Amino acid sequence: MPEKLSFRDRLAQGVMLADGAMGTLLHARGASIDTPFDALNIDNPALIRDVHRAYLEAGAELIETNTFGANRYKLGEYGQADQVTIINRAGVELARQTIDFLSKTCCYIAGSVGPLGVRLAPFGRVSVEQARAAFHEQIEALVAAGVDVVLLETFSDRHELAEAFRAAREVSDTIPIIAQVTFTRDDRTLLGDTPTQVAEALAELGVDVIGVNCANGPVQVTRVLDAMQTAAPQVYFSALPNAGWPEYVGGRVMYPAGPDYFADFAVSMRNRGVRLVGGCCGTTPEHIAAMRTALDNTEYVSVQPDRQVAAEAIEEVIERAAPSELAQKLAEGTFVISVEMSPPKGLATEKIIQAAHMLREAGADAINVTDSPMARMRMSPWAVCHLLQSQGRIETVLHFPTRGRNLLRVQGDLLAAHALGVRNLFVVMGDPTRVGDYPDAADNYDIVPSGLVELINHNLNEGKDWAGNSIGQPTNFLVGCALNLAAPDLDREIKTLQKKLKGGADFLITQPIFEIDLYHRFVERYEELHGPLNIPILVGVMPLASLRHATFLHNEVPGIVIPTSIISRIEAAGDDARALGVELAQELGSRLRSVAKGMYLMPQFGRYDLIAEIIEGIKEDNCRRAVVG
Repeated sequence: MPEKLSFRDRLAQGVMLADGAMGTLLHARGASIDTPFDALNIDNPALIRDVHRAYLEAGAELIETNTFGANRYKLGEYGQADQVTIINRAGVELARQTIDFLSKTCCYIAGSVGPLGVRLAPFGRVSVEQARAAFHEQIEALVAAGVDVVLLETFSDRHELAEAFRAAREVSDTIPIIAQVTFTRDDRTLLGDTPTQVAEALAELGVDVIGVNCANGPVQVTRVLDAMQTAAPQVYFSALPNAGWPEYVGGRVMYPAGPDYFADFAVSMRNRGVRLVGGCCGTTPEHIAAMRTALDNTEYVSVQPDRQVAAEAIEEVIERAAPSELAQKLAEGTFVISVEMSPPKGLATEKIIQAAHMLREAGADAINVTDSPMARMRMSPWAVCHLLQSQGRIETVLHFPTRGRNLLRVQGDLLAAHALGVRNLFVVMGDPTRVGDYPDAADNYDIVPSGLVELINHNLNEGKDWAGNSIGQPTNFLVGCALNLAAPDLDREIKTLQKKLKGGADFLITQPIFEIDLYHRFVERYEELHGPLNIPILVGVMPLASLRHATFLHNEVPGIVIPTSIISRIEAAGDDARALGVELAQELGSRLRSVAKGMYLMPQFGRYDLIAEIIEGIKEDNCRRAVVG
């Protein structure tokens, strides 16, 4: 019986054949897609051994453990975050049992590690340290159980992949590592990296094998690998494609590429110097058996063309749209006034258009249109923005929550808004659906506000989407973010603000304040930590309507603090409380003109007439001061 070589020594000898899809076979053999496949290592080990056995008997030299999603985040979705070590160790043991049972002593076990299933900062809430810890936990279990190689697969974020690699090196500085990336149809990752960029980055890390898996099939994988091999010729490569592009037939997911097609693919990869070939989604033991037969046949001639380097596309640079009026005013240092407006609940838009006319005539510079405030159903805000700009003749700021939108919808809605002439955005998380009219509505999201700011400024405003595809003409959005001047922990609020500034935020809008000292306190603390705060701030101002209104805001709305002195004055005013609220808002607005770049007025109970009165009062006060001065 031949002696088993180390994994690296075996790679040096020539091409190896890996197995095919695990999930495809598990589902075909009765596993429910509503349960974590990784947990079957404990719940149904015989099923996992059957899959391993089928691939080994088909001729695979390397089999992957059933641990692709066995990390604390993905298992946590099923309440099994505490089972990471147990499930991963069991996955290795099942692979070893099958190898021993079939006496396949020269076969190798790859510890499968997939993405965490959560987004890393700055696009998500998981820090790189938290991500690395999760990878470390999983990989440590796999290595301790005796895998021959760690297989990092189906990554679309090379930064996340780098953290997985570093975690593996923390666990062991000798374990071989395969790092495989998946690409979209345009030969880029979801974050826009080209094959060349990926190959160069992974080669610099020092992985043993760079590869492509999943993707859209052998043709694309071949094209991507050609470019990667040119960028990093000194590294071994792997190729494990899907069996073509999936399609739904009779309620089932079907993959078009058959075993014979994969046989030819395997030989063409060997001819290109690829050292590890196999299959991903849709491939079966029949595919692997055909690949084995073709690789063992020294007379097999591939019909695939010789290696061709994929040319990088040269994109035409198209001039971006002109900046918005609001952007120009902020750049000039003009004190701007914006007013919040909620979309209508139905189809009637006459009232908000009339209100927009009144506010513009009073001196407002823009209207901020909210998106489903308090998670209540309203007309689409970017449609309202278009109506106000075209019929109300006033510029708008579109509130754009990330909650409830996946990346496709985020980008599609932004492009639609830009096409309709909406250039100013206010990026927020959005209110959770559980507090609104439809508590059972989907509430998930793909990106947090700081990540969306970066996406807009570093992608869309540069003429490309999230995946790096050209969108033709670059957008020219002005992007605002939220700021809480009354935050109980100013340093934490400042830390969050730093992320938004790093992403490229253009201006800030604050929660309503009722004393100017809050503004001064925040700015002074920021400058102590980071120096001058060089970004326009529109300070929130809200006229109080009554004692009940004031006490509700102070006690029940996060981020709003109303001084006791003001509450006492509102209480003493009695029936004149609303008039006093307008007077206090005018006073605060007049004082803000000398310290801030603008103000953000928030009408209560649809009283836009009172907001117009406040604006006119501030304008008159400014004129009086100018005359006196």
